[in-house]
Amino acid sequence: MSALDGVVLLLGTILTIWLRNEAFPLWWIVPMALGHFFLFCNVFLVWRRLELVWAAVFVILISGHLACGHTDWLSPLMMQMPVTLIVLWLQIRSPWYHGIFARQINPRLDDFLTGRINH
Repeated sequence: MSALDGVVLLLGTILTIWLRNEAFPLWWIVPMALGHFFLFCNVFLVWRRLELVWAAVFVILISGHLACGHTDWLSPLMMQMPVTLIVLWLQIRSPWYHGIFARQINPRLDDFLTGRINH
């Protein structure tokens, strides 16, 4: 985790608290997006293309909810959770995985780190 990541998380937390105190109905989008940012970028080191797929599904899902007049957080979270789990599963199962517990999970980690396999 970099200092910039810490600043982004801190600012996101402040923004979330402010939006919630202002009774903005979509306050939950900030922690949901930032939480996944942290999870994907700092914990599991998810490929950019998988991050973009997750983000596209998230935008489509939120847009659909808003088009139907729904602003609650639970339904989008539950609908996005399978996408998150699939992204994490695909990342962890790849020979390029080098995130948390990579030594235990990825038998080809040394090949990836020494450049014997590329992605």
